[in-house]
Amino acid sequence: MRWDIFCRVIDNLGDTGVCWRLCADLAARGEDVRLWIDLPDDLDWMAPGALQGRWPGVQVIRWTDPLPAGLVDALPPADVWIEAFGCDPAPECIETLARRLAAGATPPVWLNLEYMSAEAYVERCHRLPSPVMSGPLKGLTKWFFYPGFTPATGGLLREPGLPARQAAFDAGRWLSSRRLPAGDAGRHRISLFCYEPRPLRDLLAGAGTASHPVDWLVAAGRTADAVATVWPADAPRPPHARLHTLPHLTQFDFDHLLWSCDLNFVRGEDSLVRALWAGKPFVWHIYPQHDNAHHAKLDAFLDWLDAPPSLRAFHHWWNDIATGHPGWPGWDVVATWRACAQAARARLLAQPDLVRQLLEFVRERR
Repeated sequence: MRWDIFCRVIDNLGDTGVCWRLCADLAARGEDVRLWIDLPDDLDWMAPGALQGRWPGVQVIRWTDPLPAGLVDALPPADVWIEAFGCDPAPECIETLARRLAAGATPPVWLNLEYMSAEAYVERCHRLPSPVMSGPLKGLTKWFFYPGFTPATGGLLREPGLPARQAAFDAGRWLSSRRLPAGDAGRHRISLFCYEPRPLRDLLAGAGTASHPVDWLVAAGRTADAVATVWPADAPRPPHARLHTLPHLTQFDFDHLLWSCDLNFVRGEDSLVRALWAGKPFVWHIYPQHDNAHHAKLDAFLDWLDAPPSLRAFHHWWNDIATGHPGWPGWDVVATWRACAQAARARLLAQPDLVRQLLEFVRERR
């Protein structure tokens, strides 16, 4: 089938990352995909070759406003439309589809792929119809499709070859190829991918000790900028912590980073899912919302995760929710978080992945 996936970027890396993994997974299963995206430039490093058309089965279209005259009319119609995170399709796509329907064409299966959440409403709203009540496409139906963590949701993105790729991965070889510490005796590796958390300075200062020194593998962009703000290059630093600022990583190499570390700090949606598949202890920096709606979303996820009290308290501290100050819990406590991560991974592996469920749903509707 031919899929049109529409993406308006709000949080550059999260929106782009989720949509690209979706496109690449669909294409790998034999589907034909067009990604309409307004800020596509991060794909240059996230998925090299994507913008140049070197990914079989995926065409990236820069979503300008307006689109070039005649562009949509020249493209073959899609069998499926996906609004990523509730964005409306381009007006030109709507107008062209209305003309084609008037001439007797079959409408696409139209999905609103929503944000991932563990909150109860996701199970209630998943797969519900949403009739189009106005505009040129009045009378059509959209369908809500919710990624999630339980069998009653749409599941999570998981490409079919992921477990085998992970089983064959050699962390030492990958780290050495990146000139990163690959096994210094007694040192721990922590990946850091976050926004600008208030406790960042305390975390960096507290994690490394004489008995447990730490190598911080710091993501490029906002994370590296945040670290530079709290730990300027000319400022005294704790003697048992080393910083390694990473270049931008492809999506495959971001997976490799998570698989190589003893603890992963992740942010947003895409990297949380990849941390779950990594099966290593992790801490999530949820995307902050002005009305603090993210507090309930975080707690719902921690409930599903069956997070032990120490991990829950640390998440609250890291996300600036709790008034207390648990600080760095120590590596003995972090080690206990691994069992929680492994159990969550096992539960998710027993459920069908998001793309499999999308394909089944679309075939039912067609």
